[in-house]
Amino acid sequence: MSASEAEKALGYTFKNKDLLRLALTLPSASTENNQQLEFFGDAILEFIASEIIFNDGGSEGEMTDRRKSVVSDAALGNVSRRLGLDKMLIRSKSDTANKKAIPSAYEAVIAAIYLDGGIEAAKRFALSTLDFKSKPSLENFKGKLQEALQSVGAPCPVYKCKDIGTPQKHKYVITLNLFGERFKAQADCIKAAEQLAAQAALKHLNKINGKL
Repeated sequence: MSASEAEKALGYTFKNKDLLRLALTLPSASTENNQQLEFFGDAILEFIASEIIFNDGGSEGEMTDRRKSVVSDAALGNVSRRLGLDKMLIRSKSDTANKKAIPSAYEAVIAAIYLDGGIEAAKRFALSTLDFKSKPSLENFKGKLQEALQSVGAPCPVYKCKDIGTPQKHKYVITLNLFGERFKAQADCIKAAEQLAAQAALKHLNKINGKL
């Protein structure tokens, strides 16, 4: 793929084409590769994502969960494939098992765009390629646990919450007493902690029912 084709796919035209090539070059192909850009891009991407999510508002835990979802390897891998970065990578013929290279390519590219066009260009690239609208979804373990308890005529679970963090950084501990056992979980937001406690209780229920 030519530089112009890569730029068209990315939606950005580089003034310095060498930066684009460097961002797409893996260590298996050259000692001059994208590892440093990948390192820098990780920090740039986290800053950009944090600013965008902060402007949307929400609790600290919710914002943290959203950012993790947006910049996760899974999310970056998907957008890298959609942009065709996986096919643009410059690597040795034997380098076929480096799965981390695909999400990392996005980080290297955003660093290259930042160095070439500044923070606003990097923000425009992030906004045009990443999904900031969808919120991370947790599997509904609370719902599954309640259904399981209702099926055997057991009462609905009661989730007890305690904040063990600070006013600046909350950390919630959820305690759930069921089947003569105590299940505890903690997270930055109450909903996430409740889901984790319910997951642990549901796993225990499945075990005693012989399902696992």
